[in-house]
Amino acid sequence: MRPAVDADSPRIVEIVGACFALYPGCVFDVDGEMPELHRIASYYAKLGGEIWVAEEGGRLHGCVAWKPAAPRTQELQRLYVDPQVQGRGLGRQLLGLAVERAHRGRAAAIELWTDTRFAAAHRLYEGHGFRRGAMTRSLGDKSHSVEFFYRLSLADGRNGASPKREF
Repeated sequence: MRPAVDADSPRIVEIVGACFALYPGCVFDVDGEMPELHRIASYYAKLGGEIWVAEEGGRLHGCVAWKPAAPRTQELQRLYVDPQVQGRGLGRQLLGLAVERAHRGRAAAIELWTDTRFAAAHRLYEGHGFRRGAMTRSLGDKSHSVEFFYRLSLADGRNGASPKREF
């Protein structure tokens, strides 16, 4: 695991695109809807956040990002794992890293939004103690995305994972 740099952007775009391709109706339009992916590390640095990547043998296999939200709250974003290595625990490792970094930053909570179609991600978050809220939001994007809201309170010390696991 290491902090991402802008030179990682092309591979991150590949990974996100491969993940979107797993779900019928998900349209991946980088230039039209996610241009920040082209300079992803700079984008999160400007927001006061971070993006980290998982790399093995010189190849990136996943990423996770977070940025400040409400006071003492981090918003988790961009948790993606290359479909070729999914199921090996890398998602848990990336999520564990984000939780650890939020603890270090003295955040009291982590919040996130996730597409209603991403059932495997929902299981991952819930397995880490995130609770789905009643709120949903519609993005009005080309994929007609509707997202669920999740929140993890860090005050009780439960985070469900260690970021030190190998995938």
